[in-house]
Amino acid sequence: MDKKLEGACNILLVIVIILAVLYVSDDIERFASYGYAGVFIIAMLSTATVIFPSPAWGAVIIVSIYLDPVLVGIVAGIGAAIGELTGYIAGKGARKMLKNHIKESRKIEEFVKKYGMWGIFGLSFIPNPLFDIAGLVAGGLKMKWWRFLISCAAGRILRYVFLAMVGALTLELFI
Repeated sequence: MDKKLEGACNILLVIVIILAVLYVSDDIERFASYGYAGVFIIAMLSTATVIFPSPAWGAVIIVSIYLDPVLVGIVAGIGAAIGELTGYIAGKGARKMLKNHIKESRKIEEFVKKYGMWGIFGLSFIPNPLFDIAGLVAGGLKMKWWRFLISCAAGRILRYVFLAMVGALTLELFI
């Protein structure tokens, strides 16, 4: 497939996903009442686009008092990693644009080039607003999608398990 056509298809796919997220955004709070499946959906949708505000942290904290915090973290981490694939896919067509217009992307690109999967793991574990750029960079660098997904999922799972455990312990004290 022609590189330009592939890039256009990737951008179109991301636009469709963003529109789907915006379409269901009014109902997102209802997903939390669906237990593990709700946490998965919230985490996936909240990372699928930077336009949509991220309620995943709140859902993980609140649900962790009623459900197993470790399973909540695992489910949320997997959902979040799948949602991050939209940035990865978009990165295949947006690398040149990013490189010329966002100075943080150069630093992240150097970091991802140097550390590969470990770099994605670290960036996905720590809370930072620049992870969307890391997904774009990983796609632009043509990191294998499954490597991106595995390292992102591992970092997000650890983050959300930690958050769920802290949330469950903290909420238990107050409820």
